Amino acid sequence: MPLAFVTGATGFVGLNLIQALARDGWDVVALHRATSDVALLDHWGVQRQTGDITDLASVRDAMPEHPDVVFHVAGDTSLWRRHRAGQTLVNVRGTRNLVKVALERRATRFVHTSSAVAFGLHSGRINEQTPVSAAKSPIDYVRTKALAEREIRRGIARGLQAVILNPANILGRHDYNNWSKLFQLVQQRRLPGMPDGGGSFCHAEAVAAAHLAAAEQGRVGCNYLLGGQDAAYLTLVKRVASALGRSVAPRPLPVPVLSAYARLEETVAPMFRRAPDLTRETVTLLASNIYCDTTRARQELGFDCVSMDRMLRDTMEWMVEAGLLDSVNPSTHSA
Repeated sequence: MPLAFVTGATGFVGLNLIQALARDGWDVVALHRATSDVALLDHWGVQRQTGDITDLASVRDAMPEHPDVVFHVAGDTSLWRRHRAGQTLVNVRGTRNLVKVALERRATRFVHTSSAVAFGLHSGRINEQTPVSAAKSPIDYVRTKALAEREIRRGIARGLQAVILNPANILGRHDYNNWSKLFQLVQQRRLPGMPDGGGSFCHAEAVAAAHLAAAEQGRVGCNYLLGGQDAAYLTLVKRVASALGRSVAPRPLPVPVLSAYARLEETVAPMFRRAPDLTRETVTLLASNIYCDTTRARQELGFDCVSMDRMLRDTMEWMVEAGLLDSVNPSTHSA
């Protein structure tokens, strides 16, 4: 069977990808940190390797010789300025290390999980030909995802057979740190409002399937944007509020108001040893309109544009199972 080496194996996209690989009979070597919860990896019967992508020696120790595909999924998605140094280390140096070792180990293919924001915060719809403006972004996550892609392209120039996937907003199972956090804030009535932004959404299972397709038929050096369903963020959280039985939904608020609230959260939260509910970088992203043209992914990878109803239902049902949300009223899933 084909052999896959997967970084970020216990993260949101990583778990969905590992499940798809296990289901299709791949041999999988999953890289994870020593502190990670590996219960699902053991359940799916994959080989585990403890390591850290920022440590070149540990990547060398973990990656087998001549893997069929290296899936580089690991990344730091934080939107809090306090984490900038560590985020740059993970997203940029970590990618550089993976590229170096993949070339040394003669990996047949390399699939890199990037983000739609790696193109920058353009207003309107982007495609793979949109000029990249992210490298100088004040948002570290945006900037480091662009710089990580630069490392991939340097590897391609040295012979790396790499394909780059750029998912937009992802909904689905195993999300502990992204949209699931906003859903929790809605249920707990701790989200004060939303700015007037919007973006494209894709299903985690469809993103995992796109990784497998990219490994088999993606064009080397090409980006593939993964979107599918467009939504204003305020409309989305109102639907979530309705599904959660909240009669009062988050309301539209101007960016300066939300930024002031976020600044206060960033100051107060560390005093209580918690992360802020909202950060200024999150507000900036939610105030942007980032919509994706998925034509290339649909035509070349068979990418599945899953309905918003199903994405919300799957996300919230899993969150209830995982104890992240109180029970959801099934009659209002598609409200």
